Formats: sequence, structure tokens, C-alpha cells
Amino acid sequence: MQVPLADKIRPKTLDDVVGQSHILGRGRPLRRIIESGRIPNMIFYGASGVGKTTVARIIADNTNLKMCKLNGTSASVQDIKDVIADTDTLEGYNGILLYLDEIQYLNKKQQQSLLEHIENGRITLISSTTENPYFYVYNAIISRSTVFEFKPVSAEEVVPAVNRAFKLAAEEFGLSIDVEDGVSEHIARGCGGDVRKAINTVELCVLSSQTGSGASVTLETAKLLTQRSNMRYDRAGDEHYDTLSALQKSIRGSDENAALHYAARLLESGDIISLCRRLLVIAAEDIGLAYPQAIPIVKACVDSALQLGMPEARLPLGDAVILLATAPKSNSGIMAIDAALADLKEYGGEEFPRQLQNKHFDGEGARVKGQNYLYPHDFPNHWVEQQYLPDAIKDRVYYVYGDNRAEQAAKAYWEPIKKKKQ
Repeated sequence: MQVPLADKIRPKTLDDVVGQSHILGRGRPLRRIIESGRIPNMIFYGASGVGKTTVARIIADNTNLKMCKLNGTSASVQDIKDVIADTDTLEGYNGILLYLDEIQYLNKKQQQSLLEHIENGRITLISSTTENPYFYVYNAIISRSTVFEFKPVSAEEVVPAVNRAFKLAAEEFGLSIDVEDGVSEHIARGCGGDVRKAINTVELCVLSSQTGSGASVTLETAKLLTQRSNMRYDRAGDEHYDTLSALQKSIRGSDENAALHYAARLLESGDIISLCRRLLVIAAEDIGLAYPQAIPIVKACVDSALQLGMPEARLPLGDAVILLATAPKSNSGIMAIDAALADLKEYGGEEFPRQLQNKHFDGEGARVKGQNYLYPHDFPNHWVEQQYLPDAIKDRVYYVYGDNRAEQAAKAYWEPIKKKKQ
């Protein structure tokens, strides 16, 4: 069986691990725990190819525990029972180190089957997940484990690993490999912080460039094999929501360049629907009454994009992103409706004021006869003071004018008429 280059170059010591200096550097918490030899239950959280499995293997190699490995995508309850049974064998006498990859795919029953054994120490659990464990791993496991986040590796840190991979490939394949200037740097930038992906790209570059006993890896070849590879995106995972969050916060912060970057990520991944929905939300939530025309304009851009499809859809959507990012901002609308909803939850649906009811006949038991509704169009400026809110909340103020020109103009119009200040 052919072993991938990425497995052959896998680090054997903590000093060889690429990146993760925030937890594995000298004196950092995870390194100190590993060096102590007393390994607790841990959850490694981070994207693919950033060293989670590598660190777990290093831990196993430096303990006297028997290592078992399961993958959440394929493990069954019986597989877990088999691991537990190993604790009664001579080989597992000192305990079992169970590395459980992709733990988020195990159901509640499967995860709970481990609880008793990780509590009594017969099994030391090191699990990894590419999804936020606080959302995808059951609380009982979380409460018995320490979570460490593995971050994407920077391009500068990946370059030495890429150079080592080219050197190892030359030895493994028995080739004389010539690497054009800039190739290693391009692969490092294109892997999106995934070291495994970078090493796999090196292997592909060598295999596709081999001629006889040599290989000449050009920058053009590297570009062809790394295209789109730096995209980290999962329509149902953290990357999806992080990208949408970054887009909205960039628009809210009026940074059109950052907003365009995150919009481009969504377009490149083919997720036009999520981009369209979020732009419609932003138009109402973050621009709102400061520029009310933004809502119909963005709706028109979205409709055009959905009719056009890619690549032309990028044109109206790019316009919408820039319009929203550079527009004046106001959250007065969302603050007002949320305040009204909060009162509704607290007070429920109070009785309508009599003058607002859709009836004109009062029964014998009515305390006040007559609807007594005042028709605003019969009064100057089409306004007359009367009670509209239910009695329990009749003095509530939900909406406060924003400090932008549009809302201040409305305030200037109504304040003299209503003869009271907001």
C-alpha cells in the first residue's frame, strides 16, 4: 500500500509540529501537560490538517498507555465496547489512550457509553473535531475534558514544511527535483493553513512534473494544482457561519474592502443563496431607517443575481455589498421591534384600547359607551393625540430616532406637531 507523503513527513516530536505555538510553544499549557506525563481527557478543536492527529500520536508515543484510534464517521457502539474490553487485558492494564477523531459524528448514546470509563481513568480520551465542540459535543463529555483550539497555520510557518516535503519526495521517488523560485511560497499561501493539503500538493507537483529521473516543478504547475485549494468552507459548519458573520460585521463597520473579500469567499464557494439572504438582513438590520431605500435596492440586486447566475451574479451582488458598506447606518429599527417583542413576552396580548377595536356596538355591561375613535385625517397635520397602546404599557417608548440625517429629518417634522421630545 502506498503511504501518502503527508504521513511520511508527519512530525515525531512537539518541536517538529508546524504552528500551534500558542499551545505547544515552550511553557505553553498543552506542552506542559504533555511533558508532565499525566494526560487528562482532552478535545482538540480546529480545521483539518493543522496537527490534531499528529499531536495525539506524539502524546501516545510518550506514554505507557495502549493507543486505540476510532473515527466518529464509522465507529459503532460495538467498536467502543471493544476498546473498553481492552482495559481488562494485559496490554491495556496501564490504561487505554483512545484517540477519537471527528467525535461530533457520534450520537449521544455512543458518547455516553464512554463516560464511566473516562471518569474512573481506565480510558484517557483525546478527541478531535473540526466543529465547535460546545455545539456538537455533549455537555457530559465537555465537562470531563479540556478543550484546546488548533488554529490554521500561517503561510510563513508552512514554507519550511513544504521545503522538507520536496526534499523527502526526492529521496522517496529517487528523483532529482528542481523547484522554481516562488513555488514553495505559493503552495504555502494556497493551502489555507492546512499543512496536510500543502504536502499533498507537493506530492502532486512532483508526480505531474516527473520526466525520467528528474522533475522540474514550475510556478505555473503549482498554481494549477493549488487553485481553489485555499478555500475553507462548509455550508453547514463553522466556516459557513464565520464567513457570514465576518461579512455582516465588515459591512456594519463600513469597511467595504473587507466586506467584498468575504462576499468573494461566498461567491467562490458557490453559496450565492446565503450571500443574498444575509445582504437582505443587513439592509434592514444595520442600515435600516438611515437609508430606507437600501432595502428595495438590495432586493433588486438579489433578484437580478438569482436570475443571472454566476459569473454575472457577482456584478449586482458586488454593487449591493459596496452600497451597504458605504451607506449611513442605523439599528433603531431592530432595537425598537426587539423592545416591543420583549414587552409582548412579559405582558402578553393586553386588551385593545376601546377606540381601536373593530366594532361599534357596546353591550349593556360596557363601562364607557361609544368607540370614541378620533380620525387623524380630520385634524391639522393629520395627527391627534389619543391612546393607541394597551393600558398596561401605554407610556412605553420603543423607537428612538437615530442620529442620521433621514431619521433626524423625521424627528424635526414630528416633534413640533406632537409637542413632546423623544
